[in-house]
Amino acid sequence: MEATNTPEPRCLISVNGTQREFTGPPHTNALDFLRSSGLTASKEGCAEGECGACSILVAREDANGTRWTALNSCLLPAAALDGQEVITAEGLGHDAELHAVQEQMAAGGGSQCGYCTPGFICSMAAEYYRPERTAPSAGKAEADHQCGPNGFDLHSLSGNLCRCTGYRPIRDAAFALGDPATEDPLAARREQPAPQAVATDITRPDTPNGEIGRYRRPANLSEALRILETEPEVVLLSGSTDWGVDVNLKGARAKSVLAIDRLSELRQLHNTDTHIEIGAACTLSELERNLAGRIPLLGKLFGQFASRLIRNSATIGGNLGTGSPIGDTPPALLALDAELLLASNSGSRYVRLSEYFTGYRQTVRQPDELIAAIRIPLPLAKLTSFQKIAKRRFDDISSVAIGYAVTVHDGHITQARIGLGGVAATPIRALATEAALAGKEWNLSTVRDAAAVMADEGTPMDDHRASARYRQAMLASSLERFYAEQLTPPEWMKAETK
Repeated sequence: MEATNTPEPRCLISVNGTQREFTGPPHTNALDFLRSSGLTASKEGCAEGECGACSILVAREDANGTRWTALNSCLLPAAALDGQEVITAEGLGHDAELHAVQEQMAAGGGSQCGYCTPGFICSMAAEYYRPERTAPSAGKAEADHQCGPNGFDLHSLSGNLCRCTGYRPIRDAAFALGDPATEDPLAARREQPAPQAVATDITRPDTPNGEIGRYRRPANLSEALRILETEPEVVLLSGSTDWGVDVNLKGARAKSVLAIDRLSELRQLHNTDTHIEIGAACTLSELERNLAGRIPLLGKLFGQFASRLIRNSATIGGNLGTGSPIGDTPPALLALDAELLLASNSGSRYVRLSEYFTGYRQTVRQPDELIAAIRIPLPLAKLTSFQKIAKRRFDDISSVAIGYAVTVHDGHITQARIGLGGVAATPIRALATEAALAGKEWNLSTVRDAAAVMADEGTPMDDHRASARYRQAMLASSLERFYAEQLTPPEWMKAETK
C-alpha cells in the first residue's frame, strides 16, 4: 500500500470580508502577511508596538457580541488569526465613499505624510465603535480633557505616534465623530457573536536554513498541559507583546510555540466572599472593563500600562510569566498579596507572588507548569496607589514602579503592603518600610520617617533609564506622595505646618 501524505491544515483568515490563506513560516507576523497580500496601508514603524503604524481591527468576543479591537499587527503572529476576522484601513472605506473616521481625518487635516495615518484610522475606528462611548455629563467633560464631547477617549490613541502633523487636528477629528449609522455594517457586526478561537497546528520551514518551526493553538487547557509536559522547551505565547519584539528585533525563532491566549479556561473571572480570581489569559483591557473598579489599585495601574493598543493584547499572566523586574503588574499585585495558580498535567498549586520570583527573570514555575490564574484575597485595603516613574507619561517602561495597599483604623496603620519594581533583580516587597509603618499613627511624621527607610529598599542600579541615586530618591518621595494623595489639599497643608 502506498503511503499517503496528510495535507497541511489550512490557516484561513477573513481580511476585509475576503478569505485569505496564510502559508508562510510560523514566525511571520500579521503585518508582514497583510503587506505580502497587497494590503500595504499598515506600516512597520518601530517593530515593537510603540508607534501604532501597524494597527488593525480584529473582531473579539464581548459580553454582548463582538468588539472591534485595535491590535499591533507587527507583534501578532499571523497564525494567531486563524479563523478570525480582520479589518485593515483599506477595508474601512474607499475613494468613492470614505469611512466616517477617514472623512473627519481628511477634513481636519489630520494627515500629512500619511505614514502613520492608517494606524491612527484603525485605532480611532475601534474607539468609534466602542459600545460604551457616550457623550459625558457636563461635569465629567470639564474634568477630563482627554474625553471629547462625543465620548471619544483620547487614551485610545496613546499607542499611536505621529511625526509631522501634530496631534491637534487628529484630536479635533476624533472629537468631531458622531455615532455610527444604522446601516454601517461594522456597527451591525457588533450584535453578532465573534469568531471562536480555532485549534491550529502549523509546521513549516521557519528560517532561511530550512529549520522547521511549529505553531499550535490547543483546543483546551488539558491539551495544552499535555503538550507542556512532553515538550517543556515549548515557548508559551499569550499576547505576544514581549515575544513579538524578540522575533522582530532579535531574530528569535522557536522550534515550537504554544498559544494559550484564547483558552476559555484561562479567561475566567471569579468572585467569592474571600477572593477575586482572574484568568491569566485575560487581557489588560478586558480586565479594566470587567473588573469595573472592583480592585481600585488595579484600576489605577491599567491606564499607566503601556498603551491601549498593547493592553488590548497583553495578558496579566504574560506580564508575570516573563519574570521581568520592571513589569508593571507585579508591584501592584505584591501590594495586593496576590497568589498565582500554577497548573500542570499532574496537578495545580498556589504560590504567593512574593515567593514566586527567585532571580533575574527566574521563578519557581516548573517547565511543565503555566500560570492559570491570579488570586487576590479580600477584603481589599482602603488606601491604595500605583505610581509609575518613567520618562514618558504613557507608553513607556518604568524606571521605578510602586504599588501601595495600606489599612488605617482609628488613625493607626494596621497593615501596609508595598510592592516595588525596577529597584532589584526581581519585583520585591518593601518589607523594612512596611515594618516601619506598622502600628504607627497615620501622619506626616510617620510617613517621613518611613520614607528614609524606603530609600534603602532594594538594590537599585545605574542603567539607561535612571541612575541608582535617582531611583532611591523616587522611592523616598513616593511615600510622601502617596500620603498626599489620601488627603484633601487643606488637610495636606495643615499637616505640612505641624
